[in-house]
Formats: sequence, structure tokens, C-alpha cells
Amino acid sequence: MNSIFKTSLSILFAASALAFAAAPAGAQQHQLARDTVLVTPQGDILDYVPDDGSVRWMRDGRGRTVLVDSWGDIVATAMPADRYFARGDDYRPRRDRYRQVRGYPETNPDYFPPAPGSDYGDDVTTGSVPEMREALPGDIERQSLPDAEFGGSQPLPGVSGGSEEMASLPQDGATDPNAEFVPGPKFAPAVAIGKMSSNEITALQVFLDREGFSPGVIDGRKGSNVAKAIEAWQNATGETLDPNNAEDILERLRLSGGMAFTTYEISAADAAGPYVAEIPADYAQKAALPHMSFTSTTEMLAEKFHMDEAYLKEINPGVDFTIPGTIVKVVDIGEKKTGKVAKILADKGRRQVLAYDAEGTLIAAYPASIGSADTPSPSGIVTVERVALNPGYTYNPKINFKQGANDKILTLQPGPNGPVGTVWIALSKPTYGIHGTPDPSKIGKTQSHGCIRLTNWDATELAKMTSPGVTVEFVD
Repeated sequence: MNSIFKTSLSILFAASALAFAAAPAGAQQHQLARDTVLVTPQGDILDYVPDDGSVRWMRDGRGRTVLVDSWGDIVATAMPADRYFARGDDYRPRRDRYRQVRGYPETNPDYFPPAPGSDYGDDVTTGSVPEMREALPGDIERQSLPDAEFGGSQPLPGVSGGSEEMASLPQDGATDPNAEFVPGPKFAPAVAIGKMSSNEITALQVFLDREGFSPGVIDGRKGSNVAKAIEAWQNATGETLDPNNAEDILERLRLSGGMAFTTYEISAADAAGPYVAEIPADYAQKAALPHMSFTSTTEMLAEKFHMDEAYLKEINPGVDFTIPGTIVKVVDIGEKKTGKVAKILADKGRRQVLAYDAEGTLIAAYPASIGSADTPSPSGIVTVERVALNPGYTYNPKINFKQGANDKILTLQPGPNGPVGTVWIALSKPTYGIHGTPDPSKIGKTQSHGCIRLTNWDATELAKMTSPGVTVEFVD
């Protein structure tokens, strides 16, 4: 390790010296401190600094020295070498791994289950996307969100450059008078949740999340999303779940992978980002961003572990999430749900999406925001046309409605804070789809603009079990 460390530093300093020696007069100069390395957003040591003027040294909002490219993306962050290499300590955890941690009473062999794998596989990226500014396959053209209260979007027809002959939502907000009323499935009501501690409710939410019956954001609070998840789970399994029986819930957690809480070490890449300072409301300002990434480490971690951001901070009082090597308490979401979906029910009355396999077995359920009185979702049966992971977004003021003073077509880069989040599942009904959201805490509690809106992690899970041709039925 020492030889690798010295070699990396030698290459780095040599490349840095060449780069700045070649810089023209007046160019910004910078000298790295001794025993300092440059860490890329992927957690690797940067061993080459371009000498073509395409990068520059800056200070970020937390006072760290960063190397930034011409697009404003962070190429690398300066970091003490002993922190990066954990010099003098054999304890060298790897990124995206659960691990035993010193200082916690739960550090026993049974407490730490195997790593569940990243929420977003190799084919889906969110916050750190190197080629974010390049056109991606599957980009979709959509209209803007006129009312920030809803936090969603109403997609426009087809792929970028598609035909404008496709219909948009009715302007008067009225439902189709000829649409047939299709009642949704009836589930046995869940046992009412009594007086429970926040940790007990979290354990219940984690169990349901692992089972594929999502409670939405995990926040340690009871609510309608939890009750709906219990009802769907009971329908799928034929069992009765008493949410007030804490011992039963803990036993079920043990059998499904371990206790509800675990710990996670913030890596150099986690701390480096790249992040954006804020997500503006104006679409012209959104279009100027290099990517619609997360705004902070806490927002990224909350989504990674399906948690409410405020709850993540609450259970980690006084913790600085920006420092690599920091140990934080998170929930253990376990293995992601797998299977093959043959039919999707979008239950407007329950505000829930139900996924069935070819045998008609309910295999997953997700809280959803589906339509509104002003912009209703359709009724009847449609099909999945295509699935786009990490899609771009095109705002077109000529279709349906106009945001503020924006009167030109605008292209927004992909990212979890984009209007449709990290997923777009296009439906055969023009302008409608199933998609993610930048506001996961609002799912199931507010309305959408006609589409089906899920949390980013639920939309990603559903997308990976869905393929073109799957039927989607809207029921009331």
C-alpha cells in the first residue's frame, strides 16, 4: 500500500507541476499541500491534471479545494492522504458496503446483513453522472409543472422531436364522460396502528419496504401509506400483520435480513458529489444547470436508503455528513424486489400502484400520486410503450401551459431532482407515464398532473421488473 501511495503521489505531483508550468501567464496557479491527494467523485486518486486550460482550481461552499471543469462539474476534491488511505489502520472499508463499525453496541455478527446492492445499478445513475451534458437515449419531451405544490410533471408526447399531433390533457379539466368507472380491488383493512415508538414504526416500514410493499419514505411515522402497504401485503400473502406486535415485526425483520438499523461510512465520493447548490423553480434556470443532481450529501443518502431527509438528520444528531469517514446511522433496506410484472393497476382511489405477475399474483405495491380534479388521469387499459432510465426533460411552452415568462423550448439535463426524477415509463396513452419525483415525501399525499408519480427508488424498482407491452389499468 505504501508503494502504491507513493507512486500515486509522485504521478499526481508530476502531472500537477507539468500542468501549471504549462499554464499561460495570468492563469490561476495552485500548489497542493504536502501529503494531499486529489480524489475523484468515483473515489479514485486523480493521477493526471490536464494542461489545456480545461480545468481550474476553486473553493466550494465548505471551503474545500476542488478542481472544476469548464462545465462547472467537480473533477476532484483535495483531501489529506492519511484520511484517504487510513494510514496506520487496517480498517479500510469500501464504498457502498455495510460493515461492522467500532463504537456501536450492535456490532455483532448477526446485526450486519450482506450488502443489498446499490439502488441504482450500472444502467441507472443519478447524482454523479460524468456524461450528463451529452444526449442520452430515451430522452423525452414533456411539459412543465405549473404548480410547485404538486411536485410532479405532465409529460409531453413521444421522444425528443416527436410529433405534436399527439393529444395533450383537456384544458377544462373535465373527465371523459364516456369513460367507464372501473372499481379497484377491495382489501381487508389493516389493524389500526396504536401508540408505538418511532423506532418500532421504522422497523415496520423497513419490513414492508424489503417485502416490496413500499410505505413511501421511511420516517418513523405512521400514516396512510403504511396502512395501504400493510393491506396490500396481507392480500398478497394471505397473512394478517399486526403492526402493534413489535416482537413479531422484529422476528420478521430477522428472517428477512436483519435488524432495521445499520451503519454506513461516508466515502470520499459521497462527500465530493458533485452536487448543485439548489434547484431553482424557474425552468430557464433549471436548463442552465449541468445536471439535476442532489443538493447535499444528506439528500443523496436519504434517497439511497429510502429515508426522509429530516429523519436521517434526526437520528444522527450533530453529525457532519460532509466529512469522509463519518459513520452514520441508516436503515437497512435489504435486497431489492425482483420479478417479472405482467400487469399494473393504478388505483386512483387508494393512491397506490399494484404490480401483478403473469399468474395474477400481487408481487409489489407502491404509494402513488395519480391525477387530480383539474388534470385527471385516464380510465381504462393502456400499455407500457418504453422504459427510460435517467431521462432528460424537454419543456415545451406550446403544449398545454406556459411557466412564467418562458416562451422557448428548454432542455433539462437528467438527474434525481429533474421533473420526472430518475425514471420515465411511457404509456400508450399520449402524454401519460409512470415516473419518479424530486419530492418523495409528498408521494401518496398530494396529486399529480395526470401521470403516475412514485418515489425515485420505487419507480426504479418497478421499471426493472417491467417491459414494453405490460398492461396498465387505471381503476377508481
